[in-house]
Amino acid sequence: MELTFLSLSKNESFARSTVASFVAQIDPTLDELTEIKTVVSEAVTNAIIHGYEEKENEEITIQCKISNNAEVEITIIDHGVGIENIDMAKEPLYTSKPQLERSGMGFSIMESFMDKLTIHSTVGVGTTVTMKKQFHKVKTTCH
Repeated sequence: MELTFLSLSKNESFARSTVASFVAQIDPTLDELTEIKTVVSEAVTNAIIHGYEEKENEEITIQCKISNNAEVEITIIDHGVGIENIDMAKEPLYTSKPQLERSGMGFSIMESFMDKLTIHSTVGVGTTVTMKKQFHKVKTTCH
């Protein structure tokens, strides 16, 4: 699945809902679905606020795929300002926009809810955030 939309704050909820609807086909738990929605929200919000510095006519692309009916890979791409120091940006509570009262927890949340987080960024070119999560099906036996 691929979705491209303008970098408007109101599109964050559209992106979150669309990815959640796509992922629903593998029957995640409610908690897993909430985690997926949260990481998409964080990544899209980062692209809007930090990547594009709230310019509204830029595009964000989300690619989402499911492998083996159990692993989800979500990629969020922007062509914004890029991240100068990824390691610093991943530090809990770090924000490049303290005047906006940002919490600086976006990447920390993504890392905690997903099994793998990869960030590729080039200053002046943009940022690609890829997240993977393996969904485990627990079988219960009744006696």
